[in-house]
Amino acid sequence: MHDMRRDRAQHNGHTGRKRLVSTVAVLVLATSLSACSTGGGGGGGGWFSNLFAANTAEKKPIEEYTAEEIYKRGEYDLENGDYEEAARWFGEVERLYPYSNWAKRALIMQAYTLHKDKEFEEARAAAQRFLDFYPGDDDAAYAQFLLALSYYDQIDDIGRDQGQTFRALQALRDVIEKYPDTEYARSAILKFDLAFDHLGGKEMEIGRYYLKRKHYAAAINRFRVVVEQFQTTSHTPEALHRLVESYLSLGLTDEAQAAGAILGHNFQSTEWYDDSYALLTAHGLKPEAKGDNWLSALYRQLVKGEWL
Repeated sequence: MHDMRRDRAQHNGHTGRKRLVSTVAVLVLATSLSACSTGGGGGGGGWFSNLFAANTAEKKPIEEYTAEEIYKRGEYDLENGDYEEAARWFGEVERLYPYSNWAKRALIMQAYTLHKDKEFEEARAAAQRFLDFYPGDDDAAYAQFLLALSYYDQIDDIGRDQGQTFRALQALRDVIEKYPDTEYARSAILKFDLAFDHLGGKEMEIGRYYLKRKHYAAAINRFRVVVEQFQTTSHTPEALHRLVESYLSLGLTDEAQAAGAILGHNFQSTEWYDDSYALLTAHGLKPEAKGDNWLSALYRQLVKGEWL
């Protein structure tokens, strides 16, 4: 099943996926049966096209098909991009043949297929069932990763509520902590950093909103959160510059100079430092830690090599 193998290879390279699908056999079978369905005389339309077909003269109840037959019908629909039908067939395997090896394979496939279909809540439920039923299985790490992805792929734009981002961070942390030596953990670390940066961006977006409307105290609160709690993100240099702007607007020059000093100490090569330096010198000031304020204290810690 080439779609799934490509997608999962981007995340992990996990060899355990080979157990999930019999790709070569399925493709060969599908090709041969397709040939049968287009050929003349006698045989009819092939196993996949006839299985549960609405126009079959004597359609068997689904209960009379084996777990493997139903599972392979799910594979066939997945291979052809019919995710909704594929998920339904994988669900039928789980329903009719619970606790069988086919049911276990079908359950992780159902979680994957639902995620492909962007049915994220249902994908989470299927992945969680797999973790509940088979916590020690080789594919448990992938189930945990799928669960995290179902949150991560729902992260909204910066301007919207970020509750989903917090849930994604927690789920990604679970992957990192429970399966630290897997490719899933390495991929989760990258996504965790991106999601964390996303939260910092949310604070900046709100801070800029307040700053534009000259609500300086509210803006400062948001930029301070970025500097203190999201200092490893890409938003820190701008947050420090916005603090220089905000404090100068309030006439709090000690704080403005200290913010400029931190910016110069850590991000001197950025445009944000250039802009802050120009602002300060235009007011007859220079970047330096002055006074007894939170930014001056932070600067002294940075000079000592202690980053909060």
